[in-house]
Amino acid sequence: MKQALVRSVLGAFIFLCACAFVTFCYLQTGWLEPELQQRFFILTLMACTVGILLFASGRPTFALVMGGFLFFALKFIAVMKLRYLESPLMLADFTYFARTSLVETLEHYPHFRRLALALCVFVPLLVGLIWYLSRNIFTRLRLLPAAGIRLAGAAICALLFGSCLLPSGPFASLYHDGLWDKLKGNAQLTDFFINIHDSRPHLPPLASAVLAEQNWALTATGMPATHTPYPDIVQVLEESTFDPAHFTGCTIAQCRVRMFQPDADTRAHGMLRTHTFGGGTWVSEFTALTGMPQDIFGQAGMYAPYVLAPRIHDSLPMLLHRLGYLTVAIYPAGGNFINARNAYREYGFDQFYDINDLGLTMWHTTDAQMFAAAKRVYDKIKKPGQPVFFMILTLEQHGPHDDKPLASLPAPFNQGLLPALPAKQELNLSTYLSRLQSSDEGMTQLENDFLKRSEPTVIVHFGDHLPSFSDAIVKMPQTLPAELQRYKNNLTYYMIKSNFDAPELPAYPMLDIAYLPSRVLRTAGLPEDSYFSALTTMETRCHGLYVDCPDKPMLESYYTWIFDRLHVYQ
Repeated sequence: MKQALVRSVLGAFIFLCACAFVTFCYLQTGWLEPELQQRFFILTLMACTVGILLFASGRPTFALVMGGFLFFALKFIAVMKLRYLESPLMLADFTYFARTSLVETLEHYPHFRRLALALCVFVPLLVGLIWYLSRNIFTRLRLLPAAGIRLAGAAICALLFGSCLLPSGPFASLYHDGLWDKLKGNAQLTDFFINIHDSRPHLPPLASAVLAEQNWALTATGMPATHTPYPDIVQVLEESTFDPAHFTGCTIAQCRVRMFQPDADTRAHGMLRTHTFGGGTWVSEFTALTGMPQDIFGQAGMYAPYVLAPRIHDSLPMLLHRLGYLTVAIYPAGGNFINARNAYREYGFDQFYDINDLGLTMWHTTDAQMFAAAKRVYDKIKKPGQPVFFMILTLEQHGPHDDKPLASLPAPFNQGLLPALPAKQELNLSTYLSRLQSSDEGMTQLENDFLKRSEPTVIVHFGDHLPSFSDAIVKMPQTLPAELQRYKNNLTYYMIKSNFDAPELPAYPMLDIAYLPSRVLRTAGLPEDSYFSALTTMETRCHGLYVDCPDKPMLESYYTWIFDRLHVYQ
């Protein structure tokens, strides 16, 4: 009797501890969502999860602990991904990113590698211990009744869980915000769950075939070449790079950098409208190569290297390959990172050199080192009479920009050159500026190697997105025209140069990154096929805007033309 009493008291104590634990987990996850409805949404999902585990295992203590732990772990992963990779957690991360890029990421953050190893050891032990201490509440029932109750209970909880995720379900109002409003918000768990339903790419709204023919038929014949011989083209994606002179707090001389200033070789430059913020370089790669913003395909466009790349049937490197170019990618990470090697093959590249092929180290390679490695590859593969297209990515400006103290920065940035800024902004911007000086030196050398020679060459470089500065950059005012203020978190820069006479391209308040491929073709004097001829016409008609084009019927007719008539994406 005494032994049974002790067992009952111990069981009750363990159960109360489990209740306290799941309450703690909710307070650290769902309760931190900014809106009351979001808090109730996460509470409902957590309750359904505990219910599923309860009926599946028959152990209340196990269900409470594991249900709370799963949401706590999800919140932790979301916070860490946003903090260190500067992009929000999405369901596809567990099938795409974790499958191919987890090792490279852990190598960059050793403390996470140690944490991952510890979790692999202790979590299974903890789960086993909790299971052992939990009492099965169905043991006194017969096998068939117990199985029926457990199956029905788990099914009901699963159906309730699923109904909460439906855009037409009880939490329908949470689905009203646009994708990027969701991804930039502080409701990390809510955004993770409400984005689950839209995991496949879809086409944007289309117009009638008649209207498309009327608006775009003249572009079907393409455009002829205006320059021979065909020049070499070097395109550089400067990761997380922007012109700091546009920020009102950047007042020192180091904020005016040569690589952003036009010179006699410049054919076009200005503000570039991108379609991601704080991370997601791979979508800027996709857009700059295909001429299509990834967000026109919906949320799934964020995973362009996986879900969009295999369906692309025309792109800048594909056209250049048809014109006789050797198309080469120089990549600053492992080829498996975000499916890069496979995606670049789908984009139309003949050769792909990752960080290991180049003999460099990921996360610890400067722009100058990347450009020098690219020049070595160029010297090895260049053949007389065959032009080369190089796509080079850099990684020197990848965040975080506040992981080291100000005093550790190279002089003069360690001296506090921006004392008028808040400490967080000063540290992030000072780190950025110190790296930018290195990028500028590397770009100067790249231009000397390729523009200061007799072979005709085009160089284009651009910033793929703003860094988040751990969310500090959104609070930093910019000297932008009033019509561009709403795009301030999506504006970087672009620069196009050539060492031969080329037409100066039209200037707009901002240029959508989707138009970079057609601008490269025009600067190089290359023929445009029907798709890029339409893209050039689209730029002219919408004055450099793409998804923001005010003429929506024309935009929809353009989509009809390129998707239904030209079959650029299938």
